[in-house]
Amino acid sequence: MTKFSDLNLDPKILKAVLEAGYETPTPIQAGAIPAALAGRDVLGIAQTGTGKTAGFVLPMIHALARGRAKARMPRSLVLCPTRELAAQVAENFDTYSKYVKLTKALLIGGVSFKEQDVLIDKGVDVLIATPGRLLDHQERGKLILNDVKIMVVDEADRMLDMGFIPDIERIFALTPFTRQTLFFSATMAPEIERITNTFLSSPEKIEVARQATASENIEQGVVMFRASRKDRQAAEKRNVLRALIDAEGAKCTNAIIFCNRKMDVDTVAKSLVKHGYDAAPIHGDLDQSQRTRTLDGFRAGDLRFLVASDVAARGLDVPAVSHVFNFDVPSHAEDYVHRIGRTGRAGRDGKAMMICVPSDEKNLADIETLIAREVPRLDNPLGQPESPTAEAEPETKQSPKPERRTRSRTRKAPETTPSEPVTPKAAEAVEEKPKIEAATPAAVAAPDTSDTAKPKDDKSRSRGGRRGGHRDQQGGEGQSRGRDERVVGMGDHLPDFIAKSFEERRAG
Repeated sequence: MTKFSDLNLDPKILKAVLEAGYETPTPIQAGAIPAALAGRDVLGIAQTGTGKTAGFVLPMIHALARGRAKARMPRSLVLCPTRELAAQVAENFDTYSKYVKLTKALLIGGVSFKEQDVLIDKGVDVLIATPGRLLDHQERGKLILNDVKIMVVDEADRMLDMGFIPDIERIFALTPFTRQTLFFSATMAPEIERITNTFLSSPEKIEVARQATASENIEQGVVMFRASRKDRQAAEKRNVLRALIDAEGAKCTNAIIFCNRKMDVDTVAKSLVKHGYDAAPIHGDLDQSQRTRTLDGFRAGDLRFLVASDVAARGLDVPAVSHVFNFDVPSHAEDYVHRIGRTGRAGRDGKAMMICVPSDEKNLADIETLIAREVPRLDNPLGQPESPTAEAEPETKQSPKPERRTRSRTRKAPETTPSEPVTPKAAEAVEEKPKIEAATPAAVAAPDTSDTAKPKDDKSRSRGGRRGGHRDQQGGEGQSRGRDERVVGMGDHLPDFIAKSFEERRAG
């Protein structure tokens, strides 16, 4: 069996490795370190948690042990997709280089540019950065990449998911063609394969078997949950989550709770705190100082529940995590293995539980296909809520509206209905034209039979004439009247002076 002592590393590096408690390299380390020490480009295909960080940090320290960096011109560059991964690489570098005099700088967002500029101006041997912050420094004229001898791209598939591939191409173009490139990815998407073909020269390819199964030390389970109503699904899922935590009791010493969206991370964390649980969120939108404090508190045991997005699924190394709760079923099956791999580490027992709603059942099927086993079903600790029929809710919500319209018509009816008995035909006319028929009682009570009417009666006769026109259209007595006697409609609000003009014309 290969040991680190067989890899021709500098004795000072071997001493630091042994003090860290490692004697035997992992498969990715055993393949990548000799090739990197020989100066070849390396293409490593391996999942998170396989030890590839040491696979590129150790040969990098060995190659840089001699020499000195110039101001603003780093000698090596490590690119990581997230701040947490970059910070973890920096920690590994500190661990393995403590007997070698090398300097480093960590360029990540959420930290003052001024502090980072001071480190760069002094000259650094190893520059560990996220792509966005690195380009910010370069565009400000604070960083020159002409002296980079070793370039490492870590978690390239996550870079692709986060949209960093164009930035990676720009950074490659800024570095010398003669550099040595170490490229690591969990998968080989077409876009990543294109980059490796363009920027790597005859690389040594080391491929570790895909991590498709979780550790046997992890007990898995899933709750098939159906909400009572769709608009209550999120709140009821949070109730189930708290019930699962309570059911574990003292066995749940600490836990990571994974959500698919940043918004849900904040909501779940606030809900847990509101109900008395010691919880805090971590995701990409939080300030870096807050993320660092949260992670440090969780590692130290001061924080019991860490509510996280997939940022924490990769690169988060906390040995003693007792439980993992998947509040959401991950969209990618591989992410499920990454998530639950945060528990059951270093030979410890772990437990992973998941809540699956009907819309997530397809993703659950993909997970079971990947791990080649069925995730055991768990009973809902709160019992399954009864779902109302889909037709009942719309009727309940819409029923008040027609009732209000019916009452509105009913209130107007007494104002327009004559006191005398109304025939069916007249009742129909009242319903269709309530405002026209409202004048009928006045016309009946004071009929005007004279040819010379007083001015105060003009309005009444005008309305009577219009009623005659209405009967003419309906086929009544008005059919025998001449064309010039008809009143052209002006609506129900005919001005008096216009009505008077028609009366004068008729009298003439």
